[in-house]
Amino acid sequence: MSKYVGGALIPGLRIDRGDRTPITMQLVVALREQILTARLPAGARLPASRTLAHDLGVSRTTAVNAYEQLGAEGLLVSTVGAGTFVSAEVRPQPAPRPNAAAADRTPRLARLSREVSDQYFPRLEHPEVPRPFVTGMPAFDAFPMALWARLSGQYWRSPRAQVMSYPDPAGLPALRAAVCQHLRANRGVQCHPDEVFICNGAQEAFTRIGHMLLDPGDPVWLENPGAIGARNSLLSCGAAPVPVPVDAQGLEVAAGLAEAPEFRLAFVTPAHQHPLGVTMSLDRRFELLAAAEAAGAWIIEDDYVGEFHYGRSTPPPLKSIDSGGRVIYVGTFSKALFPAVRLGYIVAPPALVPMFDRTLGAVAHGVSHAMQAIVARFIEDGHFAAHIRRMREIYAQRRDTLLSEAAQHLAGRMDVRPTDTGFHTIGTLPVGGPDETAVSRAAATAGLAATPLGRFALRPLPVRGVTLGFSAVPPPQIARGVRTLATVLDGLPGAVRRGEGELSRRAR
Repeated sequence: MSKYVGGALIPGLRIDRGDRTPITMQLVVALREQILTARLPAGARLPASRTLAHDLGVSRTTAVNAYEQLGAEGLLVSTVGAGTFVSAEVRPQPAPRPNAAAADRTPRLARLSREVSDQYFPRLEHPEVPRPFVTGMPAFDAFPMALWARLSGQYWRSPRAQVMSYPDPAGLPALRAAVCQHLRANRGVQCHPDEVFICNGAQEAFTRIGHMLLDPGDPVWLENPGAIGARNSLLSCGAAPVPVPVDAQGLEVAAGLAEAPEFRLAFVTPAHQHPLGVTMSLDRRFELLAAAEAAGAWIIEDDYVGEFHYGRSTPPPLKSIDSGGRVIYVGTFSKALFPAVRLGYIVAPPALVPMFDRTLGAVAHGVSHAMQAIVARFIEDGHFAAHIRRMREIYAQRRDTLLSEAAQHLAGRMDVRPTDTGFHTIGTLPVGGPDETAVSRAAATAGLAATPLGRFALRPLPVRGVTLGFSAVPPPQIARGVRTLATVLDGLPGAVRRGEGELSRRAR
């Protein structure tokens, strides 16, 4: 690579001013790709932001913002007076070279029919009315219903043949294209509409993936604790579950390899681990990609609340750094819009696109044309992006209310963890304190929703606690809920009251 005093000359960087993707995002994606494929090797010095801006004909602010985003992702390191360099910790993920050994490792595509496992499936509970601490439920009170009604009315005035015929099994072309537009601009995921498949929510997506890729008894890594719905879907496809512990960096890849190195599939929630709320570190993401490549396995990335982050930046989706084509990305509109929309989507790796086309065309008649068309219009007209921005502000305020009220009323009783992403956090209970199941039951009696962490686990956990959602109800209701929860905790056996907690901390 050519060098000069301003840093490396970077060939291949192009800005397409006809593309609707913001120029900053185009630059971030292009630089990220060069770093992850080692065209910009670890330790390489990049041009100064002013120099890069001049070379590309963009503003210096654009170049600075791109460098800051890649720095937040851990791909770049800046040193005052020295410049900006590719991080020495980056491990490139070059596209795999075809060879006989790799072909032997590639998972066989499974038959379509599967017997439902006879293992116990925990029931999914979705209250109809929002209440304090319910998880996975957006703010109904803040949804732009009048705008949605107007778009719906416009759709139903379309020609009858358009609104009454069978929908495309793979999804409405306009919505597939709109999903690509959204993912490029907001999640840094580059995809083609042909790789996008629309489903009746994420739950159906997991089931379709499982039916296509799994034979009965295939080992599947599942986060422990982890998402109940995805677990149920994969178990129903015959998966042999491999519970893998989760630490502060996300799924413990080494633990998974120790138990099932020849796994067929891994299910992860990197942006906001469900239910613990941790964000998978960049280092752990590279470990997981390398493990999947070595095993010839696939990874399901459930980005269920990826749009909702409340800090300056968030790590990119696993899909955006997957150069080996191992990640099957699943998204949903149930959290960003409302659950009744029942729309999810799969972004398939290129190698699986023909099989998705074939299986969906054979067994499915598609998803409601009306809902797809309305959501596509909602995205195309810019309403979705505006809605996401507004909801981030609302959810950040509700999150702040939960944390501040918890610090005031739950100190010593429950440790409520801070979070910069998602719709919920967790409250952990002190050693020797109340039983988490008892807390959950007493909270339900008091009109609160607090699910015990053990409900999400296949194996016992080292921590006890409950989930605490903050998205569904306004701040005053959250504040009242925290005070009610404090009263609930005080009334249970093993309760640690505020004064006792303060004395205990002073003693330590």
